[in-house]
Amino acid sequence: MINQDNKLDFTGLTVLITAGPTQEPIDPVRYISNRSSGKMGYALASVFAEAGAEVVLVSGPVALTIQHESVTVVPVMTAQEMYEVSSRYFGKAQLVIWAAAVADYTPKTVATGKIKKKTADFMLELVKTVDIAATLGVQKRSDQFIVGFALETDHEKEHALAKLTGKHLDLIVLNSMRHENATFGFDTNQITLFDRQGEEIAFPLKPKNEVARDIASAVYERFIVA
Repeated sequence: MINQDNKLDFTGLTVLITAGPTQEPIDPVRYISNRSSGKMGYALASVFAEAGAEVVLVSGPVALTIQHESVTVVPVMTAQEMYEVSSRYFGKAQLVIWAAAVADYTPKTVATGKIKKKTADFMLELVKTVDIAATLGVQKRSDQFIVGFALETDHEKEHALAKLTGKHLDLIVLNSMRHENATFGFDTNQITLFDRQGEEIAFPLKPKNEVARDIASAVYERFIVA
């Protein structure tokens, strides 16, 4: 509940949050990944834990730590591992936040030894990874609330709204790439929220801990209060 100090209270809820990138191995020393730092997911974990929730943080490889008795960190490396771990916790959570930047493709085969530089060209065959949000989203119960993230370079709103419905989300967070101090690696972010009722809320550039609280407040209003 929101008290006189405007303090959020998620006591009694289990929150599943994914964070960071995944690493898809090519050989024993190389992998495919992205620039996600995991800062947004970790900020969300802190906000919800401080508000009384029990948080399961499924984290790709990041240079971050979190110290809170109500946060259980489950480290993973690949998209498949993130899917398998998320599957184990999905049914136990009332609130799910897909904040990880999961690789869309993974090498079809992984070399057992280091690939040597022998030819001018090198072909790497990739296959799609499992779409965690869409796959687990079909199992969504009426007592669950699911939040997703979108990072787009064009037609931002159109793509975000397509993900909102296509991945069974209740709320989607559109990250901006139009601000030089937003998204990957920065301590600040600029977001726009879209919900299933058609509401759109744009926020200015803020530190990610404040962005996390804005997201938590939006969840509270739509899931706890509603």
